[in-house]
Amino acid sequence: MGLMQSLQGLVATLLGLARTRLELLSVEMQELLARLVLVMVGAVAAILLAALALGFGAVALVMWVAPEHRVAVSAGLALAFLAAAALIAWRVRRAARARPFAASLDELERDEKALAPRE
Repeated sequence: MGLMQSLQGLVATLLGLARTRLELLSVEMQELLARLVLVMVGAVAAILLAALALGFGAVALVMWVAPEHRVAVSAGLALAFLAAAALIAWRVRRAARARPFAASLDELERDEKALAPRE
């Protein structure tokens, strides 16, 4: 009887551990989805507003300069927009490297080390 109770206790402990880890994973997934929605909505709004502002600003600037300099100003604006796009792409790529489920993975790694046979 003692062996069976120990085995049941071990299974109950393992199930409790698995449940805790799944709850942590669930919380992290909810946070990730909420952050993703916020980032997407903010990004779309920022892109639309920035495109409108840049478009109107560029047209105003080209119209403001003398006709003989309009081609040069247009080329300069195009280069400036290209540089800004490259900078934004670099920053987005850097931000996308964040490791999802980091806390869950760290906890599982600690569990694995704790349960590994000791030499």
